[in-house]
Amino acid sequence: MEDYTKFRLKGKEELTPVLADKDNLFVLACNKCFKEFELAEEPECGKFEAIAGAQGKTLVGSAKVDFLCNKTTTAKKLQALLPKEAENVFVISCGLGIQTIADLAEKPVYAASDSIAYRGRHGMALTKTRCDACGQCYLNLTGGICPIVDCSKSLVNGQCGGAKNGKCEVNKEMDCGWQKIYKKMEEQGRTQELLNQPLQIRDYSKINYKFISEYVKSVREKRFEGYYGGIHPSERKELAEHLSLVKFPDVHTVVIPLSMHAGAPAEPIVAVGDQVKAGQKIGEAKGVVSANIHSSVSGKVIAVEPRLHATNGNVLSVVIESDGKNTLHESVKPAGDLDSLTPEQIIDIVRGAGIVGMGGAGFPTSVKIKPPKPVDTVLLNGCECEPLLTADHRVMVEFADDVIFGLKALLKASGAEKGIIAVEDNKPDAVEILRSKTADMANIEVVVAKTKYPQGAEKMLIKRVLGRAVPSGGLPADVGAIVSNISTVKAVSDAIQRGLPLIERVVTVTGERMKTPGNYIVKIGTPVKELVDYCGGVTSDDVTIKMGGPMMGFELSNLDVPVMKGTNGIIAVEPVCSEPYSCIKCGRCADVCPMELKPLYFTKYAGTQNWQGFKEQSVMDCIECRCCETICSSKLPIVNMIKIGKKAIREGK
Repeated sequence: MEDYTKFRLKGKEELTPVLADKDNLFVLACNKCFKEFELAEEPECGKFEAIAGAQGKTLVGSAKVDFLCNKTTTAKKLQALLPKEAENVFVISCGLGIQTIADLAEKPVYAASDSIAYRGRHGMALTKTRCDACGQCYLNLTGGICPIVDCSKSLVNGQCGGAKNGKCEVNKEMDCGWQKIYKKMEEQGRTQELLNQPLQIRDYSKINYKFISEYVKSVREKRFEGYYGGIHPSERKELAEHLSLVKFPDVHTVVIPLSMHAGAPAEPIVAVGDQVKAGQKIGEAKGVVSANIHSSVSGKVIAVEPRLHATNGNVLSVVIESDGKNTLHESVKPAGDLDSLTPEQIIDIVRGAGIVGMGGAGFPTSVKIKPPKPVDTVLLNGCECEPLLTADHRVMVEFADDVIFGLKALLKASGAEKGIIAVEDNKPDAVEILRSKTADMANIEVVVAKTKYPQGAEKMLIKRVLGRAVPSGGLPADVGAIVSNISTVKAVSDAIQRGLPLIERVVTVTGERMKTPGNYIVKIGTPVKELVDYCGGVTSDDVTIKMGGPMMGFELSNLDVPVMKGTNGIIAVEPVCSEPYSCIKCGRCADVCPMELKPLYFTKYAGTQNWQGFKEQSVMDCIECRCCETICSSKLPIVNMIKIGKKAIREGK
């Protein structure tokens, strides 16, 4: 039986000083959301009355109310429940209920409880009032106005001094929470109580430079742990990480773009009316930095024409109507024993199979594993640091042998001596499996990295695992390393051991607004709409669907786009709606930028189209991870500004 408890009574040691100078108490408790699931009588009222009674306090009454946070119904009940002789009201509920009573009662209201973390909706309020379930309720100290949610900076020690005309400097549509608190306390004659509370009010006439300097230094030192910057977004991987891989059902028609990799698009080598087989080459790589394209099904080519692409508008694509047989092409056959293959043969197999980086970048793997400089390490990225995504996690758990085989192939092809599989510590099952299977392999090591975003970016991973810094404008090969994605080496294994080109991949379909999340083995060219529909669709009209993760993924306005080689996830999430404001130069973006850039300059230069300024601030080193945008106090679209600046520089403006 699920327990919907969202609050707990404060301890005796915390309630005693609050009760010290108060009497004639009225106790009001919430019956908790979905009380019918909880069979036992709630103990909070009895415990509170015992603590108050032990101090000789007079209780003039108590009451329990369903959904205390429902202001409309509670307002009607409160008139009849609250005795005139009550001087102080103590509320036992989550923060929503306490704030509701503080707004309704014309008497001092105190929080007798703390909210606790709960993944569901925190309360049934019909207002914009919120509770962040922070675990330490401040409402009894602040007149029932929450400094966590009513102050955009969540300050608990007084106002920052940044309010102008009563509005917050960060969110100009928001009233200053602390000015509201001071006003409420003054109305209740409790100003002195506020000043005497254990929360320390700042003295803005003095600045403790030593304290600030030491604090900033300690924060900056933490930023350098592993690599500079980064953030810790809510992971939400629990939605799909435990779900085993499932073969996605065959679809009637696949649309296979001839450009789903870095470099030149492939040229079509089939025509309308041709019969093709699964694994048959249908697009020829054009140039060194390009990739072959293969049919993911057997059937008939019904169109070779521009079709909608997730990121590039309309792209020349091969449309194939499946015959449902999945007959393999004659070329699909094992390449032989790895020991008998030469490095050149491995590179040719990888090139022929059309394998590209499957973490999203899409760079041809055959080019990457033949670097212009000697390398000593092949580093596998098993971090999958984007929130929600679990595709690579499931590949490591369910195809560990193929991952290791693919790594061995890359080691032989590149001439590197050592292979390292880097896995974040939020995937202990993958770590255990890979370590057990590589225990007797002297040249392969599994490294566990502390979870941090964007650790999977190759420059960050090299810095974190090898302690080497890729120079500005440089490549991993410049520091003797090759970085490859987990799903990519699984594809290398398939190409060598099964002769299968890159025609399918693992895709996570997930998100808090996806009805039934899952991890699927999906054929390239499968329409995204088919995946979403198969998973039961979305749970709300108010939803954003992205291809990729919530940080670096691309928003899809049309689901009639195909799954591509780099499609690791389809996510349905709550849309982020916020009005941008002028940069307040807080510097937080510089603190979290893993490339050690100063994104606030890009916001400044974008307005004046100062592309030279972008260049001087090394904008081309930006990996577009969105750390700066996520942390931005003014909610500025920094990455869009950066993309515009990069495009202008490439065009020579």
